[in-house]
Amino acid sequence: MTDQDQINEKNCCLIIRGGTLTSRTLARAMQSFLHAPKSSAKLGKQSIRQLAKSGAKLENIPVGSDNIKDFERVARKYSISFAVRRDISEDPLRHLVFFKSRDADSMTAAFREFSAGQLGCEKERLSLRQALQQALEKVQAQVLTKTRTKEHER
Repeated sequence: MTDQDQINEKNCCLIIRGGTLTSRTLARAMQSFLHAPKSSAKLGKQSIRQLAKSGAKLENIPVGSDNIKDFERVARKYSISFAVRRDISEDPLRHLVFFKSRDADSMTAAFREFSAGQLGCEKERLSLRQALQQALEKVQAQVLTKTRTKEHER
């Protein structure tokens, strides 16, 4: 056999317990094997114990406590398996986000989107009073320039 034939060839092992093996029981067993769910890996938020059961190396990244819900939304969007743990050793409360090392590429993409969203929110965040005050100052500046130009024309 060539290497290509070995790659194309697929093997499966099916074990059936029973007294007699008929073609009907073999057919039913093969159908149940083929229609069984492929993977039972859970995606999204889970506990650290569940995350560690998968056998992959775990990595963590610190996230601020006020932004944790926003991060969870972005992580679900990228189908990342992650676990959140509070870090009480730090004075300002922060969270550690654990994820599988094989999810590192999707995790970096999720963090890029999350950090871009956080930076955008910080720039746009003004209280209503501050926004009204800025608008009032702009209007007063425009009125002042119009009156000065009218007086200058006279």
